[in-house]
Amino acid sequence: MTEVHVVDNALVAERVTRLRYSSTPNHEFRRLLSDLSSVLVYEAMRRAPLVPVDITTPMGPATGMRFERLPVVVPVLRAGLGMLDAALDLLGDVQVAFVGLRRNESTLEAREYASTLPEDLDGRDALILDPMLATGGSFVHACELLRDAGAGRVTAVCVLAAPEGIERVRDAGVADAICVAAVDESLDSNGFILPGLGDAGDRQFGPP
Repeated sequence: MTEVHVVDNALVAERVTRLRYSSTPNHEFRRLLSDLSSVLVYEAMRRAPLVPVDITTPMGPATGMRFERLPVVVPVLRAGLGMLDAALDLLGDVQVAFVGLRRNESTLEAREYASTLPEDLDGRDALILDPMLATGGSFVHACELLRDAGAGRVTAVCVLAAPEGIERVRDAGVADAICVAAVDESLDSNGFILPGLGDAGDRQFGPP
């Protein structure tokens, strides 16, 4: 069963509202998305396994904690790029693998056009970064690629999700968790989230 964690935080709610404004310019949208991504990745790492480590403080020896193994971070192109810097700032020296997915606007299914995933992840956890979980097709496809590559725990990190997309990810059984800032009402007939925030890629970088 896929665990869904909706981040209940006043700062998150305020940032999401500002992202939704149709008048928010591209540069401000990118900054707000980065702010939100920091909180979302922080929450997504809540259950990351730790191991004890001996350290020395200015006052003497102590026992600290470090990550047992850092996850691989997987931004979905192109919208997921806006979440990457925040993840790198928090996690440091992690491996980044890109997955390029383009949605067929007739079938609403995801088509892969690029992937830099390693052939064998050897049980490493993975964070998929994509601002929007709409129909769920892109997330399911990315999760399947990670499972095929031997990933451990897979967490989808997104800003907005539609109930239909969450249900599809759950039905597919390929993700362990979804970490999201807000769950919206539904999808429209074109597979866009309502009320949503528009196309997250276009809002960051302009139309293709």
